[in-house]
Amino acid sequence: MCRKDRQIKELKQIIKKLQKIIVRQAEEIADLKRRLDLNSSNSSKPPSSDGLKKPPRVCSLREKSGKKSGGQPGHKGSTLRQVENPDLIEQYEINCCPYCEIDLTSEPIVDICKKQVFDIPKIKPFITEHQFQIKCCPKCKKRVKIRDNSLAKAPVQYGPNVKATVSYLNMYNLIPEKRTAEIMGDVFSMPMSDATVENISKTCTANVVSTVEQIKECLKKASIKGADETGIRINGKSSWVHILANNRHVHYRPSEKRGDIEKNLKGTVVHDCFAPYYNELENVQHALCNAHILRELKAVTEIDKEPWAENMTRILLFGQKLVQQRPQDITTQLLIRIKKLYDQTINKALSYHENLGVLKKSKRGRVKRRPGHNLALRLQKYSDDVLRFLIDSEVPFTNNQAERSLRMIKVQQKVSGCFRTFEGAEKFLTIRSYVATAQKQGYNILDALTSVFQKNPLLLV
Repeated sequence: MCRKDRQIKELKQIIKKLQKIIVRQAEEIADLKRRLDLNSSNSSKPPSSDGLKKPPRVCSLREKSGKKSGGQPGHKGSTLRQVENPDLIEQYEINCCPYCEIDLTSEPIVDICKKQVFDIPKIKPFITEHQFQIKCCPKCKKRVKIRDNSLAKAPVQYGPNVKATVSYLNMYNLIPEKRTAEIMGDVFSMPMSDATVENISKTCTANVVSTVEQIKECLKKASIKGADETGIRINGKSSWVHILANNRHVHYRPSEKRGDIEKNLKGTVVHDCFAPYYNELENVQHALCNAHILRELKAVTEIDKEPWAENMTRILLFGQKLVQQRPQDITTQLLIRIKKLYDQTINKALSYHENLGVLKKSKRGRVKRRPGHNLALRLQKYSDDVLRFLIDSEVPFTNNQAERSLRMIKVQQKVSGCFRTFEGAEKFLTIRSYVATAQKQGYNILDALTSVFQKNPLLLV
């Protein structure tokens, strides 16, 4: 082989290596560009991750309702209105005409212009002194007093309303302990230490533990509930909050593992297709959150330009509108037709990806697929769970019951950054379970917390 042939052979080998590098880099660039195009409207990323380049509102999956902005007809407003019997009346006399300066003292009053100012009086503590008699027994000569003193166990202590207000500020409104103590001093003239706020939270937790256990049991047996999880930081480590929720109950639970889901559930569980729900939950029906699926379909439509995704979006949104507006029209024939369109769209998606060919195989592990291909396979495998909202009218289209309940947990993380201890996380989530459930059932939050410190928490079943 001459020198020229050797050079040609070497160059061909180099070209092959460069071609492989170019293919690999093209795939990596496409993957990175796709990641850059993902945001809260077309993926499961939270809105806080969008940064300053937030997508415009027109990208929302919600459709226009056709209603005008503002309050709708029949909406009960909350504007201040004058009351018939004010607490205090201040009268202002007019004794002189401002125009011609004639004396009006003896003139009769023809009308009164009433203007009312709603204000809060300066708040100060209401102190009740409990006096317990002490007597001397004529027989044994011992000084005796009431043994069971449940009203006041210490010479000076805070009442249930004060403790409820502290918990309302600290646990419900997520105000840190130091600032809660400052508010109690500035607003209520009751200065207290950070440690006092913490002790009140511990007492609240201890008093609602049994109620929260009842809430969890109610959710386990509920016919339909949503399950979800979100990441938090505990003692500098990544941990998870697991939630079960429906329209009446909410239960939070911290865990060190994402896969540590609640066991022994019954009924139908709505979730986002997290694998442990399928692997570890027995004797339950599954329903998938279509809000997640619609966001993924939007990304496949806008970023990957795959034609089948838009058709699938139309099918799911049509089903949602049908359930909301015309549930009486859902017949067996219509369900069969929708399922047929669903299957046809999936087949088109799979054919589309078969024509594209597979991505370059890695040396080990599963064959890498495109996001649209993975989504199509998932929709095919769990088709009954995706469309369960059409089969069972009680099953919701999305998992919003659970996801909405998780939002305040993320707000707490933004405020505090993390939980310092696992016990602190358990304390916070226990109280939040009680408060969120009371709120869902229509109770006043402050009243619900007051009952806790009266050792008579609400029966939230």
